[in-house]
Amino acid sequence: MEIRKVALLGAGAIGGYMVWGMQNSLKDNLVTVAEGTRAERLRKEGMEINGEHYDLHVQSAAEASDADLLIVAVKYTGLKDAMADIVRIAGRNSGHTVSGNERTTVLSLLNGIDSEELIAEQIGWEPIVNAYMTIVSHRTGNEIEIYHPEGPDGLWYGDRNTPEKTEACEVLEQFFATTRLHTGFVPDILKRQWTKFIRNIAYNLPQAVLGTGLGAYSDSEHALWYSMKLEEEGRKVAAAYGIEIGPLPRGSYRYTPATRYSTLQDLDAKRPTEIDMFCGVLMKKAAEKGIQVPAAECTYHIIKALEEKNEGRFDYE
Repeated sequence: MEIRKVALLGAGAIGGYMVWGMQNSLKDNLVTVAEGTRAERLRKEGMEINGEHYDLHVQSAAEASDADLLIVAVKYTGLKDAMADIVRIAGRNSGHTVSGNERTTVLSLLNGIDSEELIAEQIGWEPIVNAYMTIVSHRTGNEIEIYHPEGPDGLWYGDRNTPEKTEACEVLEQFFATTRLHTGFVPDILKRQWTKFIRNIAYNLPQAVLGTGLGAYSDSEHALWYSMKLEEEGRKVAAAYGIEIGPLPRGSYRYTPATRYSTLQDLDAKRPTEIDMFCGVLMKKAAEKGIQVPAAECTYHIIKALEEKNEGRFDYE
């Protein structure tokens, strides 16, 4: 097994980090998957990443079906529409090839804990290596600012069934060593994904409801209470699935007090948020175990209402 061609689904902030990290080494063997007017726009505009312009090599899913690695970096709200392309590139279903390259490994870099489950329903678990991202970035149009891309944040991966480094993980490790990406194998990938999921819910969502930067958790006992209540519910649900997670670090945050995480960035830009991936999934997982999560449920409906406000639903004048 060797990774020589990488297909990228999604040209947002995570996609930008992938382009920044891999294009210099892969050249045209890093392809961005798109069709129609979107493909034309991406070819014409490329991406601006930390002030540097990158031209994109754009292919259709059919053209990208010989990729050795498929990186899914779409928004959660776009995963359903992207599923047909995922099947074309890496398609397997119940062990039978649907289409695509049988050697294709799939990394889903969406936030949350269920994107791999949704993809596996279409192509099976065999090609999927669980992964998650830890970067902070900001996107405006085709301009992406990635904070400290060469720092400790990056891409983390592992096998959901074993703490051992499988052949697929070893191949990924060898490939990533040829890129600028900061990556690492982790033996406890599911615990890591759940921890990041709960951290997103506890740190990301209260500031989105309040419309304020990260510093609110240090400067307001009420904002901190809200954050800790969401954390408590997330940890309780994780425990019900056999994943014990300790308290999140408090009192000292890695980023500036003005930092606005992704949900608040989406509301600021009047984009749909990923609240279904956060509280929506937590509520679903909780219901399956008979657990009540009232703070998460309330947060879900507040952010849904804020999305409606951005859409103009409450413009009564």
